[in-house]
Amino acid sequence: MDQIQFKRHRRLRKSAALREMVRETHIHPEDLIYPLFIVEGENTRKEISSMPGAFQISLDLLKEEIAEISELGIKAVILFGVPDEKDDCGTGAYIDEGIVQKATRVIKETTPEMLVIADTCLCEYTDHGHCGVIEEGYVQNDASLELLVKTAVSQAKAGADIIAPSNMMDGFVAAIRKGLDEAGFQEIPIMSYAVKYSSAFYGPFREAANSAPQFGDRKTYQMDPANRVEALREAQSDMEEGADMLIVKPALSYLDIIRDVRNEFNAPLIAYNVSGEYSLIKAAALNGWVDEKAIVMEMLTSIKRAGADMIITYFAKDMAKWLK
Repeated sequence: MDQIQFKRHRRLRKSAALREMVRETHIHPEDLIYPLFIVEGENTRKEISSMPGAFQISLDLLKEEIAEISELGIKAVILFGVPDEKDDCGTGAYIDEGIVQKATRVIKETTPEMLVIADTCLCEYTDHGHCGVIEEGYVQNDASLELLVKTAVSQAKAGADIIAPSNMMDGFVAAIRKGLDEAGFQEIPIMSYAVKYSSAFYGPFREAANSAPQFGDRKTYQMDPANRVEALREAQSDMEEGADMLIVKPALSYLDIIRDVRNEFNAPLIAYNVSGEYSLIKAAALNGWVDEKAIVMEMLTSIKRAGADMIITYFAKDMAKWLK
């Protein structure tokens, strides 16, 4: 009988060394961005009940935390503030002594090489939990922009290296770019949450940041999960308005969107591996249902393979340890 002709693809999978040599997608510690929840008070390192292994950390413990993150080879953190006091216009977001501003100064004074990304939003600071100014039960777009600009400028003054506006107001990149430039911060880049869906995967974050809406939802300003083409319109607007980097959030249920944005735009692309995605894996791992290391590495690789250059993830420290 004549030899059957076929391709022998398994030749390149014969050994671990060979598989590693031909591997197409790689993750490095410097690709990872670690989120931090900063709280008021002292000597606080409180585990978030719905996010095992993630903590709220007070300012006095921040230096130690940043030293560990830096030692692991992670180059950037993104800061979320959890203030003691809130009001209807989110004053704590933009005052000089705001919790994120104070945290930024601590980091830059102790570990200046660590990149500080400031999440620029109001929801953690408003007593109603929405990302802008409320009038007659509705989030007002243009009035909210003024407060977001004040927030961005105050974060830049405190030493933030990157401004990351996450509010999804129309025109937020243009307004913040103008405000930063006028304040003398022309060199500060904007990492825009360009494509942010109204997702059920944000639940644990709202416990961590104490930012759940006190009424209604965020569907009038965050995107409908059913929409794909709209993501490109949102990203295009942000690029035209001056965004330097683009974020897609969440990641796992939106890998197609990450790939679409990657194919369409040349700007650095960041995927946010959000709290719900983290908690699902943590819960399964704690129950012994999955191999946590294996599944996290596969998950983050899929996000990178889809087109993300960087990944914001609560697994950043774990992943950096595994990579070592």
